[in-house]
Amino acid sequence: MRKWVSGMDDKLIKAMAELDEKAVLKLVKEELSQGLEPLSILKQIQTGIEKVGELYEKGEYFIADLIMSGIIFNNVLKIEEMNLYTTESKKCKIGKVLLGTAKSDLHDIGKNVFGSMMKMAGFEVLDLGVDVAPETFVARIKEFRPQIVGISGVLIVALEGMKETVELITAAGLRDSVKIILGGTIVKNGVDFIGADAYTVDPSEGVKLCLDWFEA
Repeated sequence: MRKWVSGMDDKLIKAMAELDEKAVLKLVKEELSQGLEPLSILKQIQTGIEKVGELYEKGEYFIADLIMSGIIFNNVLKIEEMNLYTTESKKCKIGKVLLGTAKSDLHDIGKNVFGSMMKMAGFEVLDLGVDVAPETFVARIKEFRPQIVGISGVLIVALEGMKETVELITAAGLRDSVKIILGGTIVKNGVDFIGADAYTVDPSEGVKLCLDWFEA
């Protein structure tokens, strides 16, 4: 647990950024008891996780800290009210979303946050996990029939996995049936190169993009 993150007023965001799991869980429960929407709470958690990422990039946090932020996030989702909200959201399905981290990349925090937000927004989400082969994406698209495919990545090597995945989806004759959204800062200038429809580094923005596709 870190205690030196400064310049942050929101208690929950600060606790998440400092990786203070006990405080995070306590504050989440307090906000739920005060009637705050789970999605709003999740956005605060997301902001705290982003701070952890920034500190990692500065060399002030390490891999273990990134892993810890993911553990805390998963434990937040286990809180009864948060879990119930996610489960209830599935009953009113807007559409189907297939998620996975690109081949050769094992990072999943951003993907997990996005997936949880999508569930809370009313989507049915199938998460394939990390290091997902292009062939697996294609096979599961055929089985699951999603309208949206989300591919995430943090490492540069993931770009090639993303490109291979989109090319294989196209070769399989499935490209016109799905919208493809990429997640991660590495794809900022590579959407056209990869052949996707959109990219985002912000899970909340990603949810909005997906909702806009369904409203179009």
